Amino acid sequence: MGLCHGKPIQNPEIQEEIPAVPKIEEPPPPNPGTPKQPKFSFYVPSPLPSSYKSSPANSSINSTPLRIFKRPFPPPSPAKHIKALLARRHGSVKPNEASIPEGSEVELGLDKSFGFLKQFFLKYELGEEVGRGHFGYTCSAKVKKGELKGEEVAVKVIPKAKMTTAVAIEDVRREVRILSSLTDHKNLVQFHDAYEDEDNVYVIMELCKGGELLDRILSRGGKYSEQDAKVVMAQILSAVSFCHLQGVVHRDLKPENFLFASKDEKSTLKAIDFGLSDFVKPDERLNDIVGSAYYVAPEVLHRSYGTEADMWSIGVIAYILLCGSRPFWARTESGIFRAVLKAEPSFEEAPWPSLSNEAKDFVKRLLNKDYRKRMTASQALSHPWIRDSQEIKIPLDIIIYKLIRAYICSSSLRKSALRVSDKTPVVDTLSLVERSGSQVVALPPWNNL
Repeated sequence: MGLCHGKPIQNPEIQEEIPAVPKIEEPPPPNPGTPKQPKFSFYVPSPLPSSYKSSPANSSINSTPLRIFKRPFPPPSPAKHIKALLARRHGSVKPNEASIPEGSEVELGLDKSFGFLKQFFLKYELGEEVGRGHFGYTCSAKVKKGELKGEEVAVKVIPKAKMTTAVAIEDVRREVRILSSLTDHKNLVQFHDAYEDEDNVYVIMELCKGGELLDRILSRGGKYSEQDAKVVMAQILSAVSFCHLQGVVHRDLKPENFLFASKDEKSTLKAIDFGLSDFVKPDERLNDIVGSAYYVAPEVLHRSYGTEADMWSIGVIAYILLCGSRPFWARTESGIFRAVLKAEPSFEEAPWPSLSNEAKDFVKRLLNKDYRKRMTASQALSHPWIRDSQEIKIPLDIIIYKLIRAYICSSSLRKSALRVSDKTPVVDTLSLVERSGSQVVALPPWNNL
């Protein structure tokens, strides 16, 4: 009998994602002059290991129960899934490469008309490039007329030639919708307008000249003092809590995506880059694996997450600010994801023993692998480590909206039971909602999604 061989994989990016189906080949008839080949017995088919069944990158194993392998395969790599998924979303998959399907997409005859304003160059004069991302690049520009005449702005230029899928086009539409819904918050980059022509989409935003948070961290020798870290974290949490109340999950929070408004040491910090962001309802779970490896939450790898994923990323940023190293590290992206899923961050090595217990408790409550026990943005702002050091306005927590939503949809009997059993201040809020009528309750935009 012959050996078991798998069909060769053409695309190395998804080699771990699509395991080969074993194939039995009959050996050629032996030649009289060749030595007799040793016999090999068949391997006993082994059941799929539990680690493969529960792998975060494998969501369809239950749909193929009859597939039998001659040997156990290693768990698929979420890292390679993210690479292939982003390549698919951005339309950068080469024609001869296999890719992970992401629903039915029509790549021919795509409508690349967004309905944005025309005549961009009549109002703006593009300057030098100041940044580059996965799907476009950002330039400075000078306003030639209008209310902002003479001022400098940032213009994100997104080439339409790269929009080769319906998903890529929808990503641009969604980014503009999200930016326009997140206005008038001091810790969010301000959106001005959106333009388009035959070649590009132009997203006009506030220009931040102070550089990235990552650069400030490196300029300080890799870490912040506790007091300075509190100031940074308060601004990050303020921005994220506002996003969550508007039903927006950022999904790519990292030091590179926070810019200072100016070079001043006490400059305002602003969140940027909502290209991977999405709208989410309080009771909705997203399943796209997106983000940056070092900052991705465990539930993202399990393909079921909400706004809590942003809080994990903030926990990673806080860990880096305080000690100058990453809480989860490996030489490969697959190793990073395994560490995120299984390892616990270290609080034993320097400088953690010299830091306050409140600082360690703050980070631990954000890096809780159980997203249900993780702090929300408002809860994090209320934590003693931050609140005792400065005057902070605590925004309404998204949990309140979740409770109000559940309460309004409850039966009269359940409402009565909640008022009797619950002794928290939330009861007063719910009673006020009932007396005032549901029309008075100003729910965020996700209520109408």
